[in-house]
Amino acid sequence: MSSAIRDELDRKIINLLQVNARMPVSELAGKLGIARSTVHERIKKLEQRRIIRGYTVQLSEGLPGTEAQALVMLSVRQQNNRQLVERLATYPEIKICLAVSGQYDLFLEVATPLLEDLDSLLDEIVDIPGVERSRSVIVLAKKFDRKFT
Repeated sequence: MSSAIRDELDRKIINLLQVNARMPVSELAGKLGIARSTVHERIKKLEQRRIIRGYTVQLSEGLPGTEAQALVMLSVRQQNNRQLVERLATYPEIKICLAVSGQYDLFLEVATPLLEDLDSLLDEIVDIPGVERSRSVIVLAKKFDRKFT
């Protein structure tokens, strides 16, 4: 059974649940502008496919080593930059998107539950119109992180 996220609605549901995993289905439905039953069925299918593996308390960040992470640099056609960034913002797996100077235009920090999901996501990103080239590196270990200190 594939663990890849299937479509835009799945992404939006996951994104909202990542912000607040205790958000009631009725509130999710309201935010998404769809029927409560549709949200309920989608969540059920995400759980069955093990994309959503549980609901938990997140103290600050997930435990080290529990997800596959990559740093991605993108070179983009400048006339497509705004649309590209808007499209990238729809991916809950993309945690950070920075505009940078130099050889590449955008720097992404991405995280997925499994390496297979990371591979699929990276393939999907490079296929977005406006992406000219990319370079990715897999994160092996986090030595320290000053974001939460």
